[in-house]
Amino acid sequence: MNQKLHILFLCGWYPSKVLPTNGDFIQRHAEAVNLQHQVSVLHIITDKTVTKKTQIDTKISNNITTHIAYIKPSTNPITKWIRFYKAYKKLLKKIDSISIVHLNTLFPFGVFALHLKWFKKIPFIISEHWTGYHKPQSKNISFFEKFISKTITKNAVFVCPVSIHLKKAMLQLGLKGNYSPVPNVVDTELFSLVDKKEKSFTIVHVSSMTDTHKNISGMLRVAKRLETEIGAFTWKFIGGPSDQFKPLIEQLNFKQDTIQFINHISQKELANHIQTAHLFVLFSNYENLPCVILEAFSCGIPVISTNVGGISEYFPDDFGFLIEKQNQYQLLEKINQMYHNPFSNSSTMHLYAAKKFSRKTIATHFSELYYKSIKQQS
Repeated sequence: MNQKLHILFLCGWYPSKVLPTNGDFIQRHAEAVNLQHQVSVLHIITDKTVTKKTQIDTKISNNITTHIAYIKPSTNPITKWIRFYKAYKKLLKKIDSISIVHLNTLFPFGVFALHLKWFKKIPFIISEHWTGYHKPQSKNISFFEKFISKTITKNAVFVCPVSIHLKKAMLQLGLKGNYSPVPNVVDTELFSLVDKKEKSFTIVHVSSMTDTHKNISGMLRVAKRLETEIGAFTWKFIGGPSDQFKPLIEQLNFKQDTIQFINHISQKELANHIQTAHLFVLFSNYENLPCVILEAFSCGIPVISTNVGGISEYFPDDFGFLIEKQNQYQLLEKINQMYHNPFSNSSTMHLYAAKKFSRKTIATHFSELYYKSIKQQS
């Protein structure tokens, strides 16, 4: 079976005018799949700026038709659910015959996937990215959510977490299903090798800048100690403003123009920052499989990361260092090691990324699962 399918990406997270970067990794999965199939996206999100109960926005971007419903917020959960369901039904009327549903984040949009399976006989697979299944965050999942989630995973043909580590966390919660992990995707043509590097030693970090998750404050403290040891360097924090960290930055009193905070930028601009850096650092307290590490590999840039989540599953020994979370001494030690003894493994790193995470590779992986799902359903 090699025919072109129509895949409905049913998304709890997806970039929108409310949250422009939310679920951009899902968007990249959709763009990869669209290389081999026709993809339509269905997404619903509350928007306090809308005047009507529901506002529908349909547009075509990168040959993907995206249908987004913006819902007027409500503090009443029943009212909110009714609005979401009505919006879902409206959006569904805009979408042609569907071959298979690709659900992204299983709760709560998995309820719609169940509806399509039970009433329209359309099979579905699940891609899962959520760090909330890991302890201790998983304690916040309600009994109701667990109950519904168990039904959703049980009815999916395949459950595709981005790492084996996430698979184990989901199984520990009783979310049984037919698991087949599929990693995040990288545009290996955009995140490619270049010869040019910044003149001064440059470190890059890319994230949402949420301190409890990404430990930005820990990296800033390490940067201050690094300044006393190696002198001038640049550490770029890309993805959000510095407002919440200004008191700490002032307290640390950097002597050089060492720290740069860069707000949200395009993928092309991001690639340029990573390509010209000497080192990529992620100091997170928890993760699944961050796209940014894979993008750094694709650019041939060594990485220092905490050994959390599923990162170690896709981290060859000679691509950098994995360290303990919250261990600032280890982070400082490994940065110093990379500064004094840089290694060149760029070509091997890029080839690894292209083999494991390229759009073609991920599209082919999902295609195999789509065809198997349709075959099982028939």
